[in-house]
Amino acid sequence: MSTLSQIQSLPDVDNYFGYILATPNPMQNLQTTPIAYQHVRLTAAIQLKNDIRLFYKSKSKADLDYIRSSSIVALRDTHQPIRNAAGSLISEIVCQGSISAWPQLFSQLFGMIENSDGSSSPEIQDGAMSAISKVCEDNSKSLIADREQQHPLDYLIPRLLEATKSTRIKVRTEALASLIVFLPHVPTALYERLDTLLVRLSELAQDPSEDVRKYVCRGFVNIAEVGPEKIKPYIAVIVDYMLVQQQAIDSPDLALDAASFWLSATEHKDIRIIVAPYLPKIVPILLESMVYSAEDITLLECADGDDDADREDRAEDVKPVFAKSKGGRLTTSAIDKGKNATGQSNGTAAKAELSDGEIEEETDDEEDGGDPEDAWNLRKCSAAALDHFATQYPDIVIGVVLPYLIQNLKHSDWPNREAAVLALGAVADGCMDSVAPHLRELVPYLLSLLNDSEPVVRKITCWTLGRYSGWASKLSDPKQIGQLFEPMMDGLLQKMLDKNKSVQQAAVTAFIYLEEQAGTRLLSYSAPIARQLVRCFSKYKDRNMNILYDCIGTFAESLGVALAQDEVLQILMPAIMGRWNAVPDNSQELFPLMECLQYIAGALAQAFDPFSEVIFVRCIAMLHQNLEDSLAATRNPVLDEPDKDYLIVSLDLLSAIIQALPNASAVRLVTNSQPSFFQLLVFCLEDKNTQVRQSSYALLGDTAIYLVAQLRPYLPSILPILAKQLDLDRVSDEDPNMELSVINNACWSLGEISMRSEQDMKDRVLDVSGRLTSITSDRSITESVNQNAAIALGRLGILYHTQLAPHLSQMAEPFLESMENLEFTDERDQAFHGFNLVVVQNPQAMEKSLASFFRAIADYLKYVRAPNARQYAREVIIPQFGRIIEGYRGMMPNFDSFINNLDPPVRRVLQAELSRQA
Repeated sequence: MSTLSQIQSLPDVDNYFGYILATPNPMQNLQTTPIAYQHVRLTAAIQLKNDIRLFYKSKSKADLDYIRSSSIVALRDTHQPIRNAAGSLISEIVCQGSISAWPQLFSQLFGMIENSDGSSSPEIQDGAMSAISKVCEDNSKSLIADREQQHPLDYLIPRLLEATKSTRIKVRTEALASLIVFLPHVPTALYERLDTLLVRLSELAQDPSEDVRKYVCRGFVNIAEVGPEKIKPYIAVIVDYMLVQQQAIDSPDLALDAASFWLSATEHKDIRIIVAPYLPKIVPILLESMVYSAEDITLLECADGDDDADREDRAEDVKPVFAKSKGGRLTTSAIDKGKNATGQSNGTAAKAELSDGEIEEETDDEEDGGDPEDAWNLRKCSAAALDHFATQYPDIVIGVVLPYLIQNLKHSDWPNREAAVLALGAVADGCMDSVAPHLRELVPYLLSLLNDSEPVVRKITCWTLGRYSGWASKLSDPKQIGQLFEPMMDGLLQKMLDKNKSVQQAAVTAFIYLEEQAGTRLLSYSAPIARQLVRCFSKYKDRNMNILYDCIGTFAESLGVALAQDEVLQILMPAIMGRWNAVPDNSQELFPLMECLQYIAGALAQAFDPFSEVIFVRCIAMLHQNLEDSLAATRNPVLDEPDKDYLIVSLDLLSAIIQALPNASAVRLVTNSQPSFFQLLVFCLEDKNTQVRQSSYALLGDTAIYLVAQLRPYLPSILPILAKQLDLDRVSDEDPNMELSVINNACWSLGEISMRSEQDMKDRVLDVSGRLTSITSDRSITESVNQNAAIALGRLGILYHTQLAPHLSQMAEPFLESMENLEFTDERDQAFHGFNLVVVQNPQAMEKSLASFFRAIADYLKYVRAPNARQYAREVIIPQFGRIIEGYRGMMPNFDSFINNLDPPVRRVLQAELSRQA
């Protein structure tokens, strides 16, 4: 390595690195062993790749040409690690410079693969194909987007198809893998050759290589998703092929790839329709695949033992915990109801998905720790496919599943018994009507399985009982409640203290779903539930403590204000506050604990007051320390950046406390805050972390609602920051959804401030209204962001209609379009109140948007006929509309003609209103 150290100071250092990489033998005067020299070459390749990534643009054409030629030479090396390193280097060169800067690359590599001059050994052919695969995988988007006259894919795709005919397994495999990389993007060069690819997949279907057959399965899956019409003529053959591959017992990865076809089919209407006739032979294979494999059983038997509840968790068993921001501030859209700008639900909807954990699909951040219960595998994939098929074709599925359940639910072998319970849970959503008549017998049997000797059977039984807890929670007959719902609830509560940690986790997860389904029906059982949850505090280790907090939060949310009963508070809150006082500031346990406290504060409302001060003060201290540490890290690069998740959960918990407390208590806490609450908030509003800003703007809006008098002195500092955030140019390609969530909350907080403003915004109203108009005009972003911007814009009009009136022609159409799908809420009423005031100031500006405006008026006129229509809409908005219509009737000579040319539904409503006014 000293050789590398010596040459790093040379001006042409990368050329030296390229020379070392491409030279198989050390120089004569270099004292080193062959093995050590290979390490030197690999290190040179790594250094060269890093330099290319960092300094590509500063390198001369000659230097780049030399590095390119060196990497091609290294592909011919006899050592596989060197060939692999050369392939990675080639991919990095393409990544930094694009394929157009190296137009001959693919022809060079395919020349090596095809060995037309006889100089390429089989290993070199493999290396060249591996390099192509790396280039395709790392640069797929740029290859597709290349705008050169000769599109690289026009050359690449046919050559890859030809390479799938190679006699080399590695070449065939990597060629298929490269083709599949492009399939989700459906580039023209590949779509035009989908028929050819299907033929090649069919020819390779019986390939002796398991790796090749895996990619054949993946190819069929991807083609089904992007070109279902291409699959239809082959569907019978593909179904049979996938079923055969799924039964490859000795090849679990191959079987999983085959089973993935069914899961993909359930998610695409065109595919599931053509697959449906084959369900009678697909479902039995899915059921068969849900039985633990021999390998999985061995792994389970080699685990640390059944009775592990008292054993401390190993560090590797405890997954990292991250803050889940509850900072979304939302409109109520007919389309996006309950979702933030990322399209993800907040609150209970996110928790409900936990009940599907047994068949939940693999995510990118999952790590396979070797536990068959944790990994995404054939068993879970098959169960997920069965779940989806049951929802889509319940009659077909239940016809196959019921006989299977009868045969296997009481099977003497636990793997069969466990699989049957899994199958029963998997069909719960789709086949409830067919299964429900049997549940009076099935539930007691499932409850008996909670005491099965095998932990995995107890675990899956908890999950299945959770899937049917919605049915049980709706029982109205007191006898059935006593025989079914109460024993189900009690059984899950008891299993929370099972001797096995995995069973504990499954029981808590199932009980979360029961809580959500039962809601306030749990009120009469709240004290015993609280006692059992508190017992878990004294028993649980780190891994299960996180989900226990989730369960307590859901319990609080389900009961709502009923949680404030003295008996329940005296049981639950000492344990919660005990944990609050015991957990140190640097523990990740704070994340779920503080999220749990958010739900408790929301449920208790003013009853949370006695617990609030100690929590509020600690949140302020954590904010301050995190911001101080962040500033120190900025000034001193040696220091680590603090974990921003502590900021996020502190901000969200402060929001929950401010919403919950009596106003006087909230004012006291904020006023006495040291350091200043609002000064800390100002810093958070400018934090570079998007989730921190999302939660900060949510907190800002909450203070506008509940603490406006305390907020007002800080508005001169806050409003310029807020205005800067209302800029779509700030949305990065790296994480656009999260950036949009920040803008979403900024719009919402601005609207709340404007509703309580006392001319605080007069100097900024034109700036922010222009930014809001830009957001409402952009149809490419999430609708809820358009809507929150429109609401804020309309609310500004209540106080600042005179300033906004000259700009009405620009803001009107995007405002009206953004409001179109918004449900009728107080926020909608307020927005139209302000918008109407602007229209009154400048009615002529509505010339191009008048039809859209009258359509909105007609929607309101229909809404107020409903018995639950709000008083504000009836008494404020409708009279405003009446005066505006009368004003236009007086202004427009052709008013009646204008009304007659509107869409018939709109015309009828408006004509009825005009007749009423007459």
